[in-house]
Amino acid sequence: MRDTGWSLIVPLKPLRRAKSRLAAVAGDALRPSLALAFAEDTVAAALASSAVRDVTVVTDDALAAERLGRLGARIVPDSPGLGLNAALAHGAEAVRGRRHSAALAALNADLPALRAAELTRVLAAAGGHARSFLGDAAGVGTTLLAAAPGAALAPAFEGASRARHLASGAVELTLDDVESVRRDVDTGEDLRAALALGVGRRTAVSARPLTAFAASGR
Repeated sequence: MRDTGWSLIVPLKPLRRAKSRLAAVAGDALRPSLALAFAEDTVAAALASSAVRDVTVVTDDALAAERLGRLGARIVPDSPGLGLNAALAHGAEAVRGRRHSAALAALNADLPALRAAELTRVLAAAGGHARSFLGDAAGVGTTLLAAAPGAALAPAFEGASRARHLASGAVELTLDDVESVRRDVDTGEDLRAALALGVGRRTAVSARPLTAFAASGR
């Protein structure tokens, strides 16, 4: 654990319910393992960033907790059980309960192509603002929301979160060449784009049965 840097909060719902929109291409049997692989590759890349001090995963999934804890993440149970934003607020409270001056960043768990260097660039840009965010590849959602020491995280994820974060006063980070931090995966088309970008090794292994789908372009 580094002495300085950002504390990341990564929310992850129970794997049996995660990534439901991928069922059309991955089926219900493969979908949970893909969701776990996405989270593992996301956390591994985040922990490799020189800007990241630690990663806290908020989840009630026992398998995910074990695997992500093995990578070095701190696990916090999702005791509110009231959805994504409540889980992030709970994680923020847990982090700042240990380190009041922590710089916080909420990061999606479904960034399987995440590059540590690109995340480092995004967090460096976020350091210039009290609250800031990075929009997703579609320009509708949010993949990262950052809060400097002393600023509330105030997450407003899900759906058209880009507009809500803008309306809340958070500054949108406009950076080139950070596609891996924007490329979250909810649909088959998202997955194909992430595979083309280049995913982490765990996602690559889990997605092997979908090789024909990835190559088909349909």
